[in-house]
Amino acid sequence: MRIAVFCSSSPTIDNKYVELAYDLGKGIAQSSNELVTGGGHVSMMGAVSRGARDAKGKTVGVIPQALVDIEFADHDNDELHIVETMGQRKHMITDISDAFITLPGGAGTLEEFFEIWVGHYLKFHTKPVVILDPFGIYTPLHELIIHLEDENFIKPGMREIVQWTTTVDQALKACGT
Repeated sequence: MRIAVFCSSSPTIDNKYVELAYDLGKGIAQSSNELVTGGGHVSMMGAVSRGARDAKGKTVGVIPQALVDIEFADHDNDELHIVETMGQRKHMITDISDAFITLPGGAGTLEEFFEIWVGHYLKFHTKPVVILDPFGIYTPLHELIIHLEDENFIKPGMREIVQWTTTVDQALKACGT
């Protein structure tokens, strides 16, 4: 199984998030799965790949040429797919992955999460959509989604697509591993 991980590439976040990413990458590899990322080598994105590689796992990165040009690419990936646009990056990650785990992150991470969640709801795919949030960073988002459903802005059942987890083991189990 190929598991895509969406996460922060910010170099200024607390190290506990980087350690979480490393542990998830390690867990993905130790459960005999392959890791798919956005192909960067910094912060959480780099850590999740290092964790997988340290556990002898296979890593796949998908990155736009513009990010390769600014030396953002993780050339240690077993496979590194270079695409032209961010849209192509997301499309390829969606196509080659069997499940999706979202870790704490910023606007880009949230944009990836929402696209995968809505894509599942619209039946473009039926792959697991998981949030791994041991530090409660996404608690306000979870509450907002519940509120949106309560106010009929999202249909009943849409929020159940997302599996909210707090440990690496729970997240991997939610992916079906």
